[in-house]
Amino acid sequence: MFYFLADLKDIFFGFNVFKYITFRAAMSAVTTFLICVIFGPFFTRMLKEKKIREYAKRQDCPDLDKFAESKQGIPTMGGIFIIGSIVISVLLWADLGNRYILLTLFTCIYLAILGFVDDWVKLTRPKHFGLKPRVKFMFQILLACFIGSYVFFDPNTSTQLDIPFLKNVEIHLGALYFILVALMIIGTTNAVNLTDGLDGLAIGCVLIVSAALAVLSYLSGHLQFSQYLFIPYIPMAAELTVFCTAMVGAALGFLWFNSHPATIFMGDTGSLPLGGCIAVVTVLIKKELLLVILGGIFVVEALSVILQVSSFKIRRKRIFRMSPLHHHLQLSGWHESKIIIRFWIINIILALITLMTLKIR
Repeated sequence: MFYFLADLKDIFFGFNVFKYITFRAAMSAVTTFLICVIFGPFFTRMLKEKKIREYAKRQDCPDLDKFAESKQGIPTMGGIFIIGSIVISVLLWADLGNRYILLTLFTCIYLAILGFVDDWVKLTRPKHFGLKPRVKFMFQILLACFIGSYVFFDPNTSTQLDIPFLKNVEIHLGALYFILVALMIIGTTNAVNLTDGLDGLAIGCVLIVSAALAVLSYLSGHLQFSQYLFIPYIPMAAELTVFCTAMVGAALGFLWFNSHPATIFMGDTGSLPLGGCIAVVTVLIKKELLLVILGGIFVVEALSVILQVSSFKIRRKRIFRMSPLHHHLQLSGWHESKIIIRFWIINIILALITLMTLKIR
């Protein structure tokens, strides 16, 4: 909304500042942070009154009960004000004529609704662990097909896969790009969800990844920078910087309450859309393979679950004491805070390596 004030610069020259992506990106982050911090206590009290609380003790993993006692009864579905703050901030500061912004905004709301329904089923039917996996996968696949179709037919982008570390090397995937998009959206969405098991772990990693994506979006949408760095130039990508910084601000604001010991959890209402938005932004700016490095924590967490399930089904033996990996480390004697901080540190290093690949070609 404020973006269009730049058209009034002839009336007052100060309105010209709303044209600059860097200014709007910074204000987007500040807006989401303030919304979360100001309205967070209100939402926390409301969720407590509605008895929308975490059922930390679960019959399927009794070994974790000793760690879960302090988390029992803490309000969940805090993703409502995370996503709400992002949507409000993007509507205020982004160029709503930009199709990439609209596409990412749609992804955010779509997966937030899916996550909300999933959380609601868990809360109202305690013996169920949310929607059935095949139902969630079906809705995620529908989203992936929609995003893949847009990229496939959009003349401003392509189905080429840019290879990190190599200059001007691309792989033409054609229709196979749909499979890649589906894997990225389903994989990242559920990987962030799996990582959301300790206070502040998932949201801290989302913060770091979003900050790096903000830089990548800006560079990809800037003609001179993209040519200098030999990366694909995506004309509308720079505006995604505003969306990414909105996620950064929302993550900081939610971390204010979700840091150990947490007073609220985001639930699937927050984790699913945050993961989906990370995947979609990565697809739109053509940094698909870099997400494996940048989202390394999410990748490892998801792989630990896949390996654990596969090993048990094939060999009837477990690789880890419990999956995802952060629970294995808990049962191995690591303190929760130490796991969280060390995962954040690793994610920061991975983000720096990701940005470093822009120059190493």
